[in-house]
Amino acid sequence: MELSYAPSSSLRISVGTPSYNLPRLQTKIPTSKFSDLTSKCSQILPNIGLPIQNGRSISKPVSTRHYRRNFIRACTQVGSAGPDPIINKVSDFRDACWRFLRPHTIRGTALGSFALVARALIENPNLIKWSLVLKALSGLFALICGNGYIVGINQIYDIGIDKVNKPYLPIAAGDLSVQSAWLLVAFFAVAGLSVVALNFGPFITSLYCLGLFLGTIYSVPPLRMKRFPVAAFLIIATVRGFLLNFGVYYATRAALGLPFQWSSPVVFITTFVTVFALVIAITKDLPDVEGDRKFQISTLATTLGVRNIAYLGSGLLMLNYVASILAAIYMPQAFRRNLMIPVHSILALSLIYQTRVLEQANYTKEAISGFYRFIWNLFYAEYIIFPFI
Repeated sequence: MELSYAPSSSLRISVGTPSYNLPRLQTKIPTSKFSDLTSKCSQILPNIGLPIQNGRSISKPVSTRHYRRNFIRACTQVGSAGPDPIINKVSDFRDACWRFLRPHTIRGTALGSFALVARALIENPNLIKWSLVLKALSGLFALICGNGYIVGINQIYDIGIDKVNKPYLPIAAGDLSVQSAWLLVAFFAVAGLSVVALNFGPFITSLYCLGLFLGTIYSVPPLRMKRFPVAAFLIIATVRGFLLNFGVYYATRAALGLPFQWSSPVVFITTFVTVFALVIAITKDLPDVEGDRKFQISTLATTLGVRNIAYLGSGLLMLNYVASILAAIYMPQAFRRNLMIPVHSILALSLIYQTRVLEQANYTKEAISGFYRFIWNLFYAEYIIFPFI
């Protein structure tokens, strides 16, 4: 068998002896694509029984029928080697939807939910039932939907600002149309509210509606409360701090058949995260100073300056950590000292170090973004240790 070609852009196959003349298998190939095709064939042919050596076939008698079948398979594989456009479109849309959800906020919501549920179960281990798993998952789905609605509607009304501050977001980047974004936002609102109303009763449903309402007035004109720093901080602190922690803990106890009752650890995490949410609300504007100034949006970062806001946020977090250590010292019956004190000391020292790194970097945009991500990592860390304190 011999596979040979001529530079005149034709592919000619001869098998065994000259008597096997296969004119119908001569295929015209554009010269510009010839080298690419032969490279692909060189990779495919050995896998289907056509031995190749140094770019040429090894002569070996073979039947015409067997050769025809293997050659057709080779050509089919070469032709199908390119990416499927439908699969690519689905993959791109999935990626755009994921970025639309702002994954770092989802992680905070999910960790908060798991932490509060775990705490309620640790306090009442005799009431744990497998039937609660499905209800807990439905509650997590509703929270993610609420989170998606709030961050999604914010992106819809911030397209111009995001093209300057966050050009990687899907609407600003042109990866997701505004119409698709509205459909996703409507789905999140309806799906989340339906799940909560069907599973968690009128009180939790009213809290969920309050969260959606606050998220709406934060971004949507004519109120657009994000224009006013104090109002914006209070909305974020309320939704991510009080409503999430109180609502999840209340719903978990209700699912266990227990009346709501505050405990020292739950009071601690609710207070701690509310202050932390306030810090996130303050520092979230640090990477957005350029776009906010361009669109004349007044924030503390544009008014007081990046350096002052970075120090303000770090100072509030340090108060949080100092209060955590003092709570462990003066309330040993409620907290585990051997965990609370060393962990919060380490987190406080790491915060001081990152603040120093930001200053040494002279508050560049990249350094500011890194500092803001670090604050979110501290937020995740608190929820991770909470069930064990």
